[in-house]
Amino acid sequence: MGMTPRISRMHIAILTGGGDCPGLNSLVRATALALWSRGIQVSGIERGFRGLMDDQFRPLQPADVEGLEGQGGSILGTHNRADPFCDLDHAGEDRSTQVLAMARSRGLQGVVAIGGDGTVAIAERLHARGLPMLVIPKTIDNDLPGTDIAFGFDSAVAIATQALERLRTTAQAHGRVMILETMGRRAGWIALAAGLAGAADIILIPERPFQVEAVVQQCLAREDLLGTRVTTTGPTRGPLRGGTLICVAEGAHAQGEEVTVARHVTRSPDPIRLGGVAEALRVPLEAQLRGEVRTTQLGHLQRGGAASSYDRTLACLLGAAAAQEAAQGRFGNLVAWRDGRCVCVPLQDVAGHTRSVSLDHPWLQAADSLGVSFGQLEAGSAA
Repeated sequence: MGMTPRISRMHIAILTGGGDCPGLNSLVRATALALWSRGIQVSGIERGFRGLMDDQFRPLQPADVEGLEGQGGSILGTHNRADPFCDLDHAGEDRSTQVLAMARSRGLQGVVAIGGDGTVAIAERLHARGLPMLVIPKTIDNDLPGTDIAFGFDSAVAIATQALERLRTTAQAHGRVMILETMGRRAGWIALAAGLAGAADIILIPERPFQVEAVVQQCLAREDLLGTRVTTTGPTRGPLRGGTLICVAEGAHAQGEEVTVARHVTRSPDPIRLGGVAEALRVPLEAQLRGEVRTTQLGHLQRGGAASSYDRTLACLLGAAAAQEAAQGRFGNLVAWRDGRCVCVPLQDVAGHTRSVSLDHPWLQAADSLGVSFGQLEAGSAA
């Protein structure tokens, strides 16, 4: 890298916690280089907070992160079930005191944790116990308050958008209804952004519970349009357009109904795994439509691979800002991106909260003005 370290007594560790996302290595690389350039000794903690509990450390030097900017995954690994305050792999034991003692024995002056709401909650408690913590927001769900965007979201949206573009062609070719189910947990950010970018006809998100009959009516209207074009005996006017493209968030649900749960996972802080809403919606649609309804569940395709160029740039900005805060001894914050710049938000203001799509959000307003349906019957329509 051509960088010469300055001598410093400070020792900072980096970990990636929670679920994975495209390009975690970009954040590890940026944070480590920015810390090292300030003469700070850098260690990596493997497998998130599990490594912090089990003393799984590795030294990091610039050569260790060279070339990682375009590499998917995390060289440190991650873990979404490890909580030092309730170690489910050890009968729910509180191991936070052991973590603090281990951090002291390692000579740590702080930890930069990369993660979402679960990571923030744990980091806030550890910081209160005396282990200096900084958190860089990372979640494809984009549901973390305090920041306009979290690392990984843009990459996940790009993957979902490309999937919608591909599904559009097959929907048009057969005149079918194609339903794409995205991740997002109980927030609709991925489905909304990808639905807009991928020109979905219908977008279904948790924040706007839908009516099945409204979705049926929209699909029927598009079927009628296709039928008119197919039976026209005169010259056609432009390319044939048909089919309906639906983008649905995994946490979306019909009015008066619960979310669709795929399964329950034992030994997990959040045992509920959402999924299957696309298939659940297919059944009533296919019963009332003339054409076929096909579903695609993207799942972990949204979490893999390299980060988008936007996320890589965001990684550099957030990593550099976190290193600056650590070098100045300022901990206990989320290093967030707000209004086009890096800011620090106290962890205590973020922990325990999530960010949903507000009903007056500009993205929703834009979708409404473009004629996108959110699965609600118009005033005066009969259900």
